[in-house]
Amino acid sequence: MAELPTPEIMNGWNKDGLPHMLGITVTDVAAGKVSGVLPVSPKLIAGNGALWAPAIVALADTLCSYGVSTVWPDGASGFTTSEIKCNFMRTTRNGTVRGVAGLLHGGRMTQVWDAEITNAETGKLMAAFRCTQIILYAQ
Repeated sequence: MAELPTPEIMNGWNKDGLPHMLGITVTDVAAGKVSGVLPVSPKLIAGNGALWAPAIVALADTLCSYGVSTVWPDGASGFTTSEIKCNFMRTTRNGTVRGVAGLLHGGRMTQVWDAEITNAETGKLMAAFRCTQIILYAQ
């Protein structure tokens, strides 16, 4: 098996892209598991005064997508997301949001990932996220 990317390597991916614009930081990496945080800043607060839901989805999707690199099937050359779903339980107006993404199914053609998004200060569940990744192979 190939060496796992470190949090530092993952944090260098998508330089100047959405994860960096939002302030997402990967904190821990293991085979089939990636954790990270999103600081809640004024730019991420919606007109109703609460954290924008898409910021939570971006954190979850980033962690799940980066996780694919920890469990590549032999011969895989890439992936693409085919489905995402997110259930929201609560929001926040400040602090830090924590995400933990884990591999639920790791097949040759698809991977299914779950992520739990929590308020880092209270530990309360904010959202449950699931995505399906289609594994690509060079032709």
